[in-house]
Amino acid sequence: MDLITQGLVGATIAQAGAKPSEVRLASFVGFCAPLLADADALIRSSEDPLLVLENHRHFTHALVFIPVGALVASLLLWLLLRKRLGFKPIYYYAFLGYATAGFLDACTSYGTHLLWPFSDGRIAWSIISIIDPVFSIGLIAALVFGLIKKKTNGAKAGLVFAAAYLLLGVIQHGRAESVALAEGQQRGHTLERLIVKPTLGNLMLWRTVYESEGMYYVDAVRVGLKGTVFSGNTIEVFDINHDLPLLNDQSVVYRDIQRFELFSDGFLAWHPDHPTVLGDIRYAMVPTSIRPLWGIEVNLDEPDEHVPFNTYRTLSDAERKAFMAMLFD
Repeated sequence: MDLITQGLVGATIAQAGAKPSEVRLASFVGFCAPLLADADALIRSSEDPLLVLENHRHFTHALVFIPVGALVASLLLWLLLRKRLGFKPIYYYAFLGYATAGFLDACTSYGTHLLWPFSDGRIAWSIISIIDPVFSIGLIAALVFGLIKKKTNGAKAGLVFAAAYLLLGVIQHGRAESVALAEGQQRGHTLERLIVKPTLGNLMLWRTVYESEGMYYVDAVRVGLKGTVFSGNTIEVFDINHDLPLLNDQSVVYRDIQRFELFSDGFLAWHPDHPTVLGDIRYAMVPTSIRPLWGIEVNLDEPDEHVPFNTYRTLSDAERKAFMAMLFD
């Protein structure tokens, strides 16, 4: 999730496990520790833009790395807090906070190497958006109560709230998936693959993408008291052998496409506005749109150069209004 919410979850669980006299220090340690997990985003190269995609949410988010990550965080925090708190309690609170990093990120749709090195698969339960103000505000309220009262009851209530909210995400995801399946079947399609992802900041409106007979069908599903489908657009599935038959399979561009395809779980399509950009169709600014949020620029004239990675985050007023209409109307 976003860094602030990541820290809030870490602070909440550390505060819940703290001694009354250490509530504030525990909250600080718990907030800081999980932020260290995202240091893997610093593993990047100006010559190889895809390196950061491969390494972000990688080994630093793995379950087996928790003791190591907590130790590194403890050593750094001990330099700051050694006159107020011993190393042992610092490590304990850092461990509690750091342990939430991989799990919370696995709850989002981006994907996390939670089981590395035993599995290199990216786990993405897609039950909460990367930014969700309701989730974050609930945690803030619980933390503030604990900090003021110097008691752990507020944090424990915050953990109950967080668990309940994530459970609601599981339920809403399942409801959206059922609606998407029914919609595809009603259209007479055989759904070969289906993904369901929450849209920004809510658990009501979901983006669904399914593949059928060489096409991606992109829709939005709102799951309130009933399921409502907002029909989106369709786009052809990318096939490297069909779309780029002359590209040498030993070239850098070919290997980069394979790397990006692995990152995108195979959901690739050409950007409708940028003919040379191969996009990750799982994400878009508007849930019914086939304009991907990011993609790689394929230059066949330079097959031995790494592909650039571009993002497309602009949102017009019309698109913003369309999003809000799907969410609330």
